[in-house]
Amino acid sequence: MTTIANLNGRIREERGKGPNRRLRVKGGLPGVIYGGKDNISFITNPLDLTRILDKSGINALIDLSIEGDSVPKRTVLLKEAQMHPYKDVWIHADFYEINLQEKIKVKVPIRLVGHSLAEKQGALVEHFVHDLEIQCLPGDIPESIDVDMTGIELDQVVHISDLKTPENAEVFGDPKTAVVSVHLVKVKEEKAEEEEGTEEEGTATAEEAKTES
Repeated sequence: MTTIANLNGRIREERGKGPNRRLRVKGGLPGVIYGGKDNISFITNPLDLTRILDKSGINALIDLSIEGDSVPKRTVLLKEAQMHPYKDVWIHADFYEINLQEKIKVKVPIRLVGHSLAEKQGALVEHFVHDLEIQCLPGDIPESIDVDMTGIELDQVVHISDLKTPENAEVFGDPKTAVVSVHLVKVKEEKAEEEEGTEEEGTATAEEAKTES
């Protein structure tokens, strides 16, 4: 069962760019909860939210207690977070209220763990798909879907169908889609072929010039 983190907040009375800017100056983070019967505007501490996400990942389940709310506690997921364009500062956060007994669709990061032995031979690792969309109960959402790279051999390709996903989870995406591959880089051979092609072209041009003269 996924651990549920706790986050506190208070109802936000004022809305709009001006009030939100003043909240951020004072160290607050304006947010909204939707998905339930009502949309709730509130204020929380961005540092507390950052600590939760750093510990439990982007799909962390959060019990949100808001001072002034008619509901003592709401279980939510972070759906969207807006950051400042050039400062490491939160601007706004949207949360989705969930029911722990109902399945939900989320995107889970795909993480490469360890290194393939083929890398020591100069092989290149290409990571094509960085997250996987699944649908499952909130308590079954993994922090990440890991690919054990230590068992991946040279010229091997890992597809979506090869990933280890939670039991009873519905996976979206073509099972044949390549997620990661390990292969040698043939730069030297390609360069040699290009040089050989250039020499042949130069020889042919010289012969044509002699014929015309």
